[in-house]
Amino acid sequence: MAKLIYSMITSLDGYAEAAEGDLGTGADDPEVHTFINDLFRPVGTYLYGRRMYETMVFWETAHTEPDHPPHILRYARDWQAAEKIVYSTTLDSVSSAKTRIERTFDPEAVRELKAESDHALTVDGPNLAAQAIAAGLVDEYHLFITTSVVGGGKRFFPDGVRLDLDLVEKRAFASGLIYARYRTR
Repeated sequence: MAKLIYSMITSLDGYAEAAEGDLGTGADDPEVHTFINDLFRPVGTYLYGRRMYETMVFWETAHTEPDHPPHILRYARDWQAAEKIVYSTTLDSVSSAKTRIERTFDPEAVRELKAESDHALTVDGPNLAAQAIAAGLVDEYHLFITTSVVGGGKRFFPDGVRLDLDLVEKRAFASGLIYARYRTR
């Protein structure tokens, strides 16, 4: 059975999306990006909401733009190789290969996908992740914590959910970003 991972860059005060501006520095560091590449290379399927998909679809053509460093090109190749499922009631079509649209998030279908998959899956975006967390589907949480306090936005963890987690890995980067991986008990 494959594991489902929820991972995002977060502010120091726990926001996956800032109400104003970005989440701060650290994630754009080549060392961090290379680490993320290596960490998520084995992912076989990405689960996205519409907004996250529209952000990530950049990777479908990133390799065609000039002057990208090797770590960016590597991530683009890895992203292109994976399956993508976009959960959206409003998206009419997708603009990337290996991508399909599902109109509703069905926890039982995701359980079956986990059971049938040989490779890890990720759920990306705080709204979709909240549904997966509430359904008890998330096996690991990977937080990339920046050095900024942003004061508001969309939280990494949804309100009203109690989780007891075990810290299984941590790493600090020279940029100040901290990586923390937690497993559900």
